[in-house]
Amino acid sequence: MAAEEEYARYREDAEVLAAIGACVRAGAARIDVRLPRAVADAAVAAWRREETGALEEQREESREQYVLRDRAAELALIGAAIAERGRPDGGDVVVALDVESAGAAARAASCDRSR
Repeated sequence: MAAEEEYARYREDAEVLAAIGACVRAGAARIDVRLPRAVADAAVAAWRREETGALEEQREESREQYVLRDRAAELALIGAAIAERGRPDGGDVVVALDVESAGAAARAASCDRSR
């Protein structure tokens, strides 16, 4: 199979995945997540952190650097959600996370376990 045909199939697969995502989103736009207070505080700190802008000088980044930067951004978005709508519950914090943010966190946990 030629590469173009494979990528045409991958494009169709991506469209099916997006259709599944639309169904998930319609059924669960947000999910309640219980986090230990220390984890919630670290996420909020990531949201409030001022970045130095040093990455603007960097021309290229490796795949690993991209993944790390993307995960840091996802953490900051979760921190924003906690700061905005998190509520203390004992030693934990409960927050309604967008399903995309919850999924990003779950993927990060899965990747860390596979190492």
